[in-house]
Amino acid sequence: MQGYDCVDIIGGHNVANNSRLYMASIQFKKEHICGGALIKPQWVLTAAHCKDIEVAETEVVVGSHSLSTQKNKQTIKLKKMFPHPNFILETSGYDIMLLQLKNKAILNKFVSTLKLPKSTKGVKPGTKCSVAGWGATATESHSDTLQEANLIVLKTEICKKIYSLNVTNDMICAFGKDYNQDACKGDSGGPLICKKKWSHQNVYSGIVSFGSHCNDNIKPGVYTHLSNNYLSWINKVIQDETH
Repeated sequence: MQGYDCVDIIGGHNVANNSRLYMASIQFKKEHICGGALIKPQWVLTAAHCKDIEVAETEVVVGSHSLSTQKNKQTIKLKKMFPHPNFILETSGYDIMLLQLKNKAILNKFVSTLKLPKSTKGVKPGTKCSVAGWGATATESHSDTLQEANLIVLKTEICKKIYSLNVTNDMICAFGKDYNQDACKGDSGGPLICKKKWSHQNVYSGIVSFGSHCNDNIKPGVYTHLSNNYLSWINKVIQDETH
């Protein structure tokens, strides 16, 4: 599968139990391949580069802190994938995809949805964000327990110089303190949560897209920014399929 050459939580820590109830594990033939966020009981938002899977053999797991534990876990078969029609490669943008589940997730004290922003402006440099996933860690091919890392948004102009023409205004670049925290392989599609400066409100701002190497000391991670264009596309797909 193509994707973030390194898309796992590097230099992170365990997520507190029941603190990210919207997290989804996308599993192909029972193996975790990508993360995502449950935005409605029957819909998961993830990265388009996670699309190289067969619908019939793909399931989405929600309500799981530890992937090996059955307690509170809901496993739901996939009905249909909706990668953005303009997606070619994650480095060209449009790295966003909706997954429609065969059945609705049951919302309870272990499973909830992540609210989409009403509208989004560019996330300002210096903004504090976090990312979570079950992807690879410094010592494991993928983590059984949900991990998270704290990040800081980088100026787009600087990121464009680092990645040449691969970075657009519909992307967010972020890095951890001393570049020792990052998302990596297996975290693709997971949500980037950023804190508004004045209200301190946590906002769903982006999706893990691509990067260089896990914990690269030069190149930050790149995230699909949930811009107004993407929000309009998300709402249209869901409305068209619902009605």
